[in-house]
Amino acid sequence: MTPDRRTGVWRALPWSLRYAAAAAGCALVVAAAVYLLLRLAVLVAPLTLAVVVALLLTALLQPVAALVCRLGAPRALGALAGVLVLLVVLLVPALLMWQAVAQQAGELPGELGQGWQRTRDWLAGTVGVSEQRLDAAVQQGGERLRTAVAPNAAAYAMSAVEAFGAALLSLVLVFFLLKDGPSIVGWSRGLLPEHSRDRWSEAAANGWRALARYARGTVAVAAIDAVGIGAALLVIGVPLALPLTVLTFVAAFVPVLGATLAGAVATLVALAAGGPVDALLVLAAVIVVQQVEGNVLEPLIMGRALRLHPAVVLVAVTAGAITGGVAGAMVSVPLTAVVYQVTRTALRDRDEPAPETR
Repeated sequence: MTPDRRTGVWRALPWSLRYAAAAAGCALVVAAAVYLLLRLAVLVAPLTLAVVVALLLTALLQPVAALVCRLGAPRALGALAGVLVLLVVLLVPALLMWQAVAQQAGELPGELGQGWQRTRDWLAGTVGVSEQRLDAAVQQGGERLRTAVAPNAAAYAMSAVEAFGAALLSLVLVFFLLKDGPSIVGWSRGLLPEHSRDRWSEAAANGWRALARYARGTVAVAAIDAVGIGAALLVIGVPLALPLTVLTFVAAFVPVLGATLAGAVATLVALAAGGPVDALLVLAAVIVVQQVEGNVLEPLIMGRALRLHPAVVLVAVTAGAITGGVAGAMVSVPLTAVVYQVTRTALRDRDEPAPETR
């Protein structure tokens, strides 16, 4: 078929079919590029995680470095101050948690045994489940857990080594990003075509602001969530209240699923140590704190510009968990927010006013 005839056949098609074919072709090209990018990111998962975590921490610690630089210190000293603040924030809770666990280690087995006995009696008297069946179920669950963990001990050790290496790399990257951030931005801007530098620079700036606002807002919301649930655990008298509080804080970085998991763990510990009444009190406290956090505090702190639809959040968390496990679930939502802000700015018409980012 000659080129003229092919052109005539193409023009003879309805415009809707031509538009659909062009859109489908573009979608396939974009999907293939995204797939290859994700495959590459999964192949070097520790490096990908280290880079993403470093970007999040840099966005979080940038005000510390900027404050030190405003006092007249060089950028290297400001970057070092930011890294030291990060280490203090990480190490102090870890030491406190270790002391709390060490102090309660002797009393915890007895409390758990008494709480489990009260739970057995309550289940046998209220639900009608026999104690022999409960003991058999607990024994079977323990055997399955040992069977699942034992063969994978080497894999878990390797994962721990990779996580430590990724954490160390993130720490080094945070220092260099805080120190040389403006230079990196200027170098990246020079790689762009001159006619598109302003547009993509604006898009990158909006994406960075979204990342910084998301990181700081998530830390604030997680801290409030952890303080509320931790105070409830202390008042009720649940053992290991401090480690459970730290778990609540860390789990809050996984939207939707993290808070549910942390609340379930706290409720199970209360059930095992104090019985059904303590478990119900902890469950009620978790529900109240999470409702206040999700419906009042998060919209107030995050702002409307970063409010993604719950369906988008669930899809992003699920996709991140499938591709990168827990770490992927934690970084999926901030990455989605950044991509959304960058895309919206890059595709905006030049005459359209800039979006509100408050």
